[in-house]
Amino acid sequence: QVQLVESGGGLVQPGGSLRLSCAASGSILSIYAMGWYRQAPGKQRELVAINHSDGTINYADSVKGRFTISRDNAKNTVYLQMNSLKPEDTAVYYCTAEGRIATIRAPADFGSWGQGTQVTVSS
Repeated sequence: QVQLVESGGGLVQPGGSLRLSCAASGSILSIYAMGWYRQAPGKQRELVAINHSDGTINYADSVKGRFTISRDNAKNTVYLQMNSLKPEDTAVYYCTAEGRIATIRAPADFGSWGQGTQVTVSS
């Protein structure tokens, strides 16, 4: 089992900044990708940004130039720096990770989601 614990959400005014963090714990051997999705009320969950182990990074068009994703591989942690926040960025942000874990039998792939952290952009 892999647990993802998110932190850093909150209420911020338009134009402000927030930094989200997500730490993965468990019998992790390697992480292929870590990233962030978000879900606004009445909308489907959408990709915000994802960081792959080969260095590839993908962003949603709506956040390019404003959000920056980074990883600390030694800590199995991913960050999302969000600048120039807009009201339309308001959503629950979910951390996700895919990789390989050690089990009693043999290594196995995993895919996990965090519980989500609320980000509200409002004046």
